[in-house]
Amino acid sequence: MAYVVTEACIDVQDRACMEECPVDCIYPGERMMYIHPDECVDCGKCMPACPNDAIFWEYKTPPEQEPFIEANALFVRSHGLSGGGEDADPVDEDHPLVGQRRPR
Repeated sequence: MAYVVTEACIDVQDRACMEECPVDCIYPGERMMYIHPDECVDCGKCMPACPNDAIFWEYKTPPEQEPFIEANALFVRSHGLSGGGEDADPVDEDHPLVGQRRPR
């Protein structure tokens, strides 16, 4: 199980979630943050830290946001992200799902 960053993070990237994550499993893309599902320990500390309510527990993600579950996993895996988002350079792109959403 993991938490997932959803559409409300696009063009916001507050990063408060990164500061609260005890295992450093949140990575920055160009327009939003991503949670690595294999590194997430399901502690939930990121969720209340998010000022936009963009983070959900995987099994309680609203139906219209469910595509972001796969988008988080594919993004971090396809970019070989692991070992800590706090020290990672932002990736200069996002999952294609983000590109389908209008800039805020």
